[in-house]
Amino acid sequence: MTMIRSRRRSTVAMRLVTDVLGTLAAFLLAWYLRFELHVPALTKGAPPLSSYLLYLLPVVLISWPVVFHFHGLYQSRRDRSRVDEALTVLLATAVATVVLSSVQAWYRPTVDASPNFAFSRAFLAWFLALDVLLVVSGRLWLRALLRRRRLRGLNLRRILIVGAGALGQEINHKILAHRALGFEVAGFLDDDPQKMGRDFLGTRVLGPLGEVEQVIDEQAIDQVYIALPLEAYRKMMQVLERIGRHCVEIKLAPDVLQYATLKATLEDLDGMPVINLTRTPLQGWHSMVKRVVDLLLAGASLLVLLPALPLIAWLIKREDGGPVFYRQERMGLDGKPFMILKLRSMRIDAESTSGPVWAERDDQRRTRIGSFLRRWSIDELPQVWNVLRGDMSIVGPRPERPSFVHEFRHKIPDYMLRHRVRAGITGWAQVHGWRGNTSIRKRIQYDLYYIQNWSLKLDLKILWMTLRSGAWHNAY
Repeated sequence: MTMIRSRRRSTVAMRLVTDVLGTLAAFLLAWYLRFELHVPALTKGAPPLSSYLLYLLPVVLISWPVVFHFHGLYQSRRDRSRVDEALTVLLATAVATVVLSSVQAWYRPTVDASPNFAFSRAFLAWFLALDVLLVVSGRLWLRALLRRRRLRGLNLRRILIVGAGALGQEINHKILAHRALGFEVAGFLDDDPQKMGRDFLGTRVLGPLGEVEQVIDEQAIDQVYIALPLEAYRKMMQVLERIGRHCVEIKLAPDVLQYATLKATLEDLDGMPVINLTRTPLQGWHSMVKRVVDLLLAGASLLVLLPALPLIAWLIKREDGGPVFYRQERMGLDGKPFMILKLRSMRIDAESTSGPVWAERDDQRRTRIGSFLRRWSIDELPQVWNVLRGDMSIVGPRPERPSFVHEFRHKIPDYMLRHRVRAGITGWAQVHGWRGNTSIRKRIQYDLYYIQNWSLKLDLKILWMTLRSGAWHNAY
């Protein structure tokens, strides 16, 4: 454990130094752009650089690491994605800049005998933009450096997975698929005699759960992943008690489909405690914030779409003379149906003989212009109108047709939990490839993760991943 803490401290120190150097460079570059290149043009004379170095820079170099710390940017999280880290840096820098602007509005130092001296707002705007750019660039460089070290077998963390079932094997698969994170799976523990000594993707079952302490010592384990089903609760508690005697990190990986209803909150009914099993983060103030963001993004998207709409409509109409738009019933928030709006990409009689069926990637029912619209996901853009109407959100679980909902609700546990939030044009499942005619269970797993862990930052991350990968293309 001492070695783990030492490695963590060195990594945190490298991040801190990188952030401070990036912030210092952003500060000086912002000064140069504002007061040397005069961007934007100066209306008054340029203040001396010494006033900024003396009165503003020390505050920045002290407060920035503090704000970054409280935003979790110095936590040891090897699984944090680049997008998530960049968005967190943006948020932390914006918060720190707002705080700095508020402080300087109250505190104005006397410079050159001028009691009304104030720091330039244009300088602060330049500093904000440059600081995000340079700090993120520095962290990406540091990521690449650490990645090369880990791929050479340096600074690895050894992992033990307790449970060799489907969940444990999935954890093993994900760790092996991301070796650059610096994890090394030492093996599994499982009480199933048929799994004893077997290999799963090259990772061996080392023994039963009762040998967890011995394996931790012999294999120099740094982290233990608990991947046992809920019905093995007693075994899980026994294992946790034994692991607790050792200085290792413990991570619980429950089955999301089983765990979703355990996100409980305690409420009060006239003094009597009541547990709410269906509360989500997307309520109250958070719901209002998400709705405002939806309206802004949908309005902007509609303005972008309108100039191109006449040309697209002419191309659709020209091919077979059918309608431009296609309306289809979907199930949305609280299980209420609504009519989703799309640009028509299939023949008019596409389902006249087959009835409701999944669309395929190279569906023969598409028109020629429809294939183009589907390839670039242009057919989905009219759904911004559904967002403005309140039927949908920009980000959320994809809405399904009522016939499919009726089928899945009886086959998949907790399927209807996805209707606790507004359906979305894009979502957490879609940006991870679970769209169209793919595994419904995996899609539900990702949808439930989104519902239980919603945040504005997660929405922004999904939007960025959508634009980056072209994943706006969703449930065909």
